[in-house]
Parts: sequence; C-alpha cells; structure tokens
Amino acid sequence: MNRAPLPAFHDDLDACFAEAWRLLADGVERGRSGFHLPALATLDPAGAPRVRTVVLRAVDRGAGTLRFHCDRRSAKADEIAQNGACALMAYDGETSVQIRAEGQGSLHTGDALAEAAWAAAQPMSRVCYGTVPGPGIAIPEGGAYALPDADEALRLGRPHFAAVVVRVASLDFLYLDRRGHRRARWDRAGAAPWTGRWLVP
Repeated sequence: MNRAPLPAFHDDLDACFAEAWRLLADGVERGRSGFHLPALATLDPAGAPRVRTVVLRAVDRGAGTLRFHCDRRSAKADEIAQNGACALMAYDGETSVQIRAEGQGSLHTGDALAEAAWAAAQPMSRVCYGTVPGPGIAIPEGGAYALPDADEALRLGRPHFAAVVVRVASLDFLYLDRRGHRRARWDRAGAAPWTGRWLVP
C-alpha cells in the first residue's frame, strides 16, 4: 500500500511551529477546518473547569494571539474577566493534527479592537448578541427566548458584544501518523522569545 510521504515538518521543530500557526489561521478562514471551532476551557469562580466551543475569529502569529467573540452576559465572559487563564484545543481529522494553546485571555468591549470586530461581524452573528434573556438564563421551555431582527441587532446586540484576545504562552502540537507520531511544545514568558522542544507523543 502506497502512503503519502511524511510532511516536511515531521522532523523539523521550526516547521512544526510554522505549521501550527498556519493551521490555526486556516481555521479562521475555512469553516470546515477542525480548527474553526476550538474548545475553550476557563475556570469558574470556585476554580472548577468549564469547557465550551467557540468560533476562532483571528490569529496573529507575530503577536502570538488568538481571538474569538462572546456575549458579555455569558459565564465565559465573567470567568475571563475574573481570571484570564484559559486554554483552547482543537483536532483536525483531515490533517491528523491536534493543537492546544494556553494563555491569558483579555475581554475587549468598548475599545477600538471591539468596535472593529463588531463592524466586521456578519449580520446573523450580531443577532445572537441581542438574545433576550441573556445566555445561561433558565427558561420554562426550549424556545422561550427572543432574537432581534438584523436591524434591531445593531442597537441591541452591540452592548453585549465582546472580543476576547488570548495571548498564547504555551503551544502544543501533536501530529498522528502510524509511521511515527510527533509532538512538540513551545513556551514563552513575558516578552521573551518562544522556546520549543520535542515531547514524547
């Protein structure tokens, strides 16, 4: 049986790092990528883990940041505001790659970054931020909430919209292949450069 050749990054640590950021950036642009919808983990006020899916909206390799959006009324917004420690994880079956990113999240609500993110949001996304009541509120039946129309969402949704920027401090890359899995991790402290190393998969 002929198999595809091993990828160029298979035994190249720097190439693995570049591939991790390339795949994350691809996840922003391509909805079918496994990296488009990473799982986000945060800590609740009692220190218990909370996990949910978010949409990856922006990647900046130079700054080492990832961005997603959320409703300011949500539990994840409160958790990030209180304790920015968070992690994102995604796996893409097409590439057989898992990426984990750990770092500090910051909530942006009324600054230029939030305004630009809101302006670039699709109308159907804006509608979600105008939901009444807010996310996580108990309701008597599944459909007992209201969504505004697209025009109302501009007014009703914006006060609830937040952009979250995660400054990645640790990046873990895992490639699965029966001929030899590869795992690598990079860390940085403050303004120091990234340091990488191979790990046993």
